Amino acid sequence: MDSRDRLVFALDVPDGREALRLVDALRAEVGAFKVGLELFCAEGPALVREISARGGAVFLDLKLHDIPATVGRAVDRALSGGGVRWLTVHTAGGREMLETAVAVAGERAGILGVTVLTSLDEAGAAEAGLAVPLADLVVRRAKLAAGCRCAGVVASAREAGAIRRALGVGPLIVTPGIRPPGAAAGDQQRTATPGEAIAAGADVLVVGRPIRDAGDPVAVARGIRGAIEAAREGAVR
Repeated sequence: MDSRDRLVFALDVPDGREALRLVDALRAEVGAFKVGLELFCAEGPALVREISARGGAVFLDLKLHDIPATVGRAVDRALSGGGVRWLTVHTAGGREMLETAVAVAGERAGILGVTVLTSLDEAGAAEAGLAVPLADLVVRRAKLAAGCRCAGVVASAREAGAIRRALGVGPLIVTPGIRPPGAAAGDQQRTATPGEAIAAGADVLVVGRPIRDAGDPVAVARGIRGAIEAAREGAVR
């Protein structure tokens, strides 16, 4: 997997016109484009098909979390038009829901299990009734996702090393909350630089605002790819 395939750009924009402008600008630099809830609610499956037609793979980040039958039907509908490389479901939905999602997806797309949102810190997690320390909960949920044959998990870089030790080299670890050195964290609590995330064991990095809001998004994406390559070379030595 080269540095391009290890970088996902989050299309956190309000409409399809702006999304497609960024797809055209960045498709040579990033391996996939994340379509999240805001954009999918605004544009629907038609945008996924258009991104695919323009040569971009889609990471459909819907974080599905409902009863198994509903999630199964939603997965089928979300993947019916093609063009999706990965689709997210929430591991908090439990084993039956995860297994249903994987079975319905089949070979059409890889299911990624979201462990704990990177916007939560220890205090926020405890307030929401989640078990802390968060690292233990993330690893437990990652093991559940792997046991349900998910293609990978979504987790912060802070837990990537523990997940890799627990799961080995199999499932992908997809890491959001990536911020180049000096970039603002925004509403993310558990962040890391690209180099830190790769060194910790992450396979794929999801980056949104630092690229989107840059004066030269292509240059920032290339810089992140360079940081990924440097971290990978350092890990090999």
